[in-house]
Amino acid sequence: MSGKDGAAEQRLMNLVFRAHPWHGVSIGDEAPEVVTAYIEIVPTDTVKYEVDKVSGFLKVDRPQRFSNFCPVYYGLVPQTFCGERVAAMFAARANRRGVVGDGDPLDICVLTEKTMAHSDILLTALPIGGLSMLDGGEADDKIIAVMKDDAVYGGFTDIANCPPTLIDRLQHYFLTYKHAPGTTQHKVEITSVYGRGEALKVIRASHADYRVKFPELESRWPKGLG
Repeated sequence: MSGKDGAAEQRLMNLVFRAHPWHGVSIGDEAPEVVTAYIEIVPTDTVKYEVDKVSGFLKVDRPQRFSNFCPVYYGLVPQTFCGERVAAMFAARANRRGVVGDGDPLDICVLTEKTMAHSDILLTALPIGGLSMLDGGEADDKIIAVMKDDAVYGGFTDIANCPPTLIDRLQHYFLTYKHAPGTTQHKVEITSVYGRGEALKVIRASHADYRVKFPELESRWPKGLG
């Protein structure tokens, strides 16, 4: 099949079949400064949803057992993978040994003043920072971003622009959302909060990890990110 025929077939496939949110959607032509975010959870959800890695459908991970609601729009950055490079960055940042990547797409928290009734949507986000989170010995960074052109948050260029109470709320959610009442052992730890520059490096590292993990998808990678 010629390259022209192959491109035509790919366009037809894109029209007929739904893209896998992790593999079939681009990270964005302007990444890491501007990225695509696939939203899995909205603040009103009482169930934790996540993408099924095989089918690409949104599935129920678990009901939220306690009064703990995600305070932001939460999801993943397509074409990312938390592997060796992300883990190495975390280990250097936190001065920790034995850290590994969690083997999932890179998580993203998106700030917006708009109310969206449901998840399973794509939006354009501008990374401004992140939470350096360790979950059971695995690097599980949470990129913090703002929705592009948002009337309230869209002008934020770094996490330093965020009210401290908002960052505190985010940290509290991630530190407690897996804990049952009376739990004394905490496997989740946030070692630091970092700014936009570090967030862009984490996104680059996660895309590089993805390229190593899924070389067969090279034709879908954006040009210029690496």
